[in-house]
Amino acid sequence: MWIYEKKLQYPVRVSKCDPMMAKFLIEQYGGADGELAAALRYLNQRYTIPDRVIGVLNDIGTEEFAHLEMIATMVYKLTKDATVEQMKAAGLGAHYAGHDKALYYENAAGVPWTASYINAKGDPIADLYEDIAAEEKARATYQWLIDMTDDVDLQDGLKFLREREVIHAIRFREAVEIIKEDRATRKIF
Repeated sequence: MWIYEKKLQYPVRVSKCDPMMAKFLIEQYGGADGELAAALRYLNQRYTIPDRVIGVLNDIGTEEFAHLEMIATMVYKLTKDATVEQMKAAGLGAHYAGHDKALYYENAAGVPWTASYINAKGDPIADLYEDIAAEEKARATYQWLIDMTDDVDLQDGLKFLREREVIHAIRFREAVEIIKEDRATRKIF
């Protein structure tokens, strides 16, 4: 099903140690609208979606794992040289106490990831509108993260991720229209 290339989908660069920015980026790692929740949501929903659009959920869900890997790399690079004092000053003291500098699926407030973030109604239109909303929320979050850093290298990777969210929302909108057309043409005799 997957072929893994040992490289990121897009290069991740950071120009400085910045544990505070890492704390904010963790939102996209283990938050409700983050990459893990998106990947699992789409790959789960594909089982109850019409055949004509299964590929959209499969492709985007798979790509979300690539984005998760990019976020993990950003967080790692932003914290790898941080001292314990810098981690504490950034509000990551509790994280450090429980996990050192290891990544852990939690949001920026330190709340652990939960399966309740994954929505699946079983109705293709409802699920796809949920997916569009998830992509738009992620796009907005990436914009806010871009606004929060002056690191142009980090901004570059975040801009790439923001633009992919836009493309995903467009693809989900297209899938909605395909399903609506199919429903309109069905005839029952």
